[in-house]
Amino acid sequence: MLSLIQRVTRASVVVEGGTIGAIGPGLLALVGLEPGDDEPQILRMAERLLGYRVFSDAQGRMNRSVADTGGGLLLVSQFTLAADTRSGMRPSFTTAAAPDQAERGFNRLVEVCRQRHAGVETGRFGAHMVVELVNDGPVTFLLRT
Repeated sequence: MLSLIQRVTRASVVVEGGTIGAIGPGLLALVGLEPGDDEPQILRMAERLLGYRVFSDAQGRMNRSVADTGGGLLLVSQFTLAADTRSGMRPSFTTAAAPDQAERGFNRLVEVCRQRHAGVETGRFGAHMVVELVNDGPVTFLLRT
């Protein structure tokens, strides 16, 4: 499982002209699932998303998590993160989880995050989404479980 996280001042997801998820300060997480990602990877990713310290403390060091700050978490399924891009000029998606497995895993990740943190928003699995964000820093990390 992969998550490209970005510290944001705000982020939103629009589907068919309507906003379906939006947060103020917090994290935008683009999430890709790979074959074999199951409960241990999902639980570990939830722990990392909520606990990864990318927000500044009083001394200006990245020492606080989204859970510490009470910030928002916007989860967006993005299978292209799991693409194989090592050769050629076109990505291969054989390294991404099958859509049914990915949807179950993504929904479980959302459920776990919502159980542990208020302010969790999502995109819509499988939809064409327009993701808008203001990256704060910029601060961007790729998490892998």
